[in-house]
Amino acid sequence: MIISDLAGIPSSPNHTECRCKATGELLGYSPLHNEEDLRLMLDNARTAQLEWSRTPLDERTRRIRKTRGFIVENLDELAVIISRDTGKTRNDALVAELFPATAAVSYYCKNAGRFLREQKLSPGHLAAANKRSKIIRVPWGIVAIISPWNYPFAIPFSEVVMALLAGNAVILKTASQTQMVGLALKQCFASIGLPDGLFSFINIPGSQAGDMLLGSGIDKLFFTGSVAVGQYLMGKAASTLTPVSLELGGNDPMLVCEDADLYRAVMGAVWGGFTSAGQTCAGIERIYVHEKVYDPFLQLLKQKVESLQVGFGLEPDQDMGAMTTPGQIYTVSEQIRDALDKGAVIYAQSGIPDGRNGKNFLPATVLTNVSHDMLVMQCETFGPVVAVMKVNDMEEAIKLANDSDLGLTASVWSRNRQRAEQIARQIQAGVVNINDHLISHGMPETPWGGFKKSGLGRTHGQIGFDEMTQPQVIIKDIMPLAKRNLWWPPNSADVYNGIKGLIDFSYSNKLSRKINGIRKLLKILPRWFKEE
Repeated sequence: MIISDLAGIPSSPNHTECRCKATGELLGYSPLHNEEDLRLMLDNARTAQLEWSRTPLDERTRRIRKTRGFIVENLDELAVIISRDTGKTRNDALVAELFPATAAVSYYCKNAGRFLREQKLSPGHLAAANKRSKIIRVPWGIVAIISPWNYPFAIPFSEVVMALLAGNAVILKTASQTQMVGLALKQCFASIGLPDGLFSFINIPGSQAGDMLLGSGIDKLFFTGSVAVGQYLMGKAASTLTPVSLELGGNDPMLVCEDADLYRAVMGAVWGGFTSAGQTCAGIERIYVHEKVYDPFLQLLKQKVESLQVGFGLEPDQDMGAMTTPGQIYTVSEQIRDALDKGAVIYAQSGIPDGRNGKNFLPATVLTNVSHDMLVMQCETFGPVVAVMKVNDMEEAIKLANDSDLGLTASVWSRNRQRAEQIARQIQAGVVNINDHLISHGMPETPWGGFKKSGLGRTHGQIGFDEMTQPQVIIKDIMPLAKRNLWWPPNSADVYNGIKGLIDFSYSNKLSRKINGIRKLLKILPRWFKEE
């Protein structure tokens, strides 16, 4: 039983208290770690990583694939842990956390060999005709992962899987607010028989994590979180030249064309806007609707939002759960207040549970009469709020969609898929969906990341897998009798003219220069094989 294993009495005051976000119920404790603990983890990780990187890929894959079995065998328990620890519904936990995790481990185990395969290179010019070169992928060494509280299982899980398959050791720090999920991940990777020290779970306060990890000597850092923290970490990493991959915020637009299937578009807006109580970096926040379908879109959206079942997460018929942190409740509430003060209107809202725990919930909210001077249109809202604007045409919608310093994901809704793709190509976002939203998070083959201030680097897919390794070039001679390269000393006029002839023969557009060039080159070719 996972849950009973995670819950327990703290052995000392140095622990994080874990409570259910919807009810306040005490769930368990997670021991806190310090710098000495981190140093020990790093020492053990260095030793384990050397052994692991030399382990055949087939064996690494066999071990990592066992995590899928752990998830499948414990689906219900894991869904409950995620639901209690985050506030999201069990269905959200299953659809957006556990299913993507099982898909990810299957995909990366299947394709790791292809992603890590040596790449042979053809000679780029005549002087390299005796060389053969190739690119190999080399693990970084120790990879640190700082994961967020909104998707505390799926996001770090796929990154850990990729890092381990690539031959790295991993130190995982999950958010303080979702330590029960972090401990479940620890149990998952402990169950597959990894070498001691290869995977470590560390619980340190978020305010200290970046400084401690970047100052510890890790080889690369993966961070998912806010723009502000990402900027801080990038600045900190500059002092040690530690590579970082940053998946940051989003303020994602939805563009509804006049020929859209309105039912599908509305249901997509409800899903993309309110899953996980809107606490999704790639969730729908800004909706731009063509004036010809604005009214019927709004009417149907109002109907669907007002019928949402908001509750404590564990019942199967609940559509939206609680918020995860009091701080985020305050932030979203202030953004709504700002919009209302500037003229916005609450067009539709869901209900919220009655009783003493109602403070943990915010209703699903639709705002209209919005403008781009409002915080909900400028910033990542990260809560159950969507703002709807009427546009005259899709050119206006594109302009407004791009009027943001964030560019994580977006979506275009139209029955004309060719036109939708033309619109999609004009949107400044890392992922653009057509007639769907948020789906790429659950598609391990698609790279994940954004434009502008939404981050640096990519996770997921082959591009994301490549982030877990460094390219190394190996070059070797294939002519065993060659004594030296043509341009090695001693120099002479013949050498100068011969190299000039090589350039003329290789790159001149004039036949006469090519012919003269090869004559000069042939004159010095014997020095390739002679000792002087």
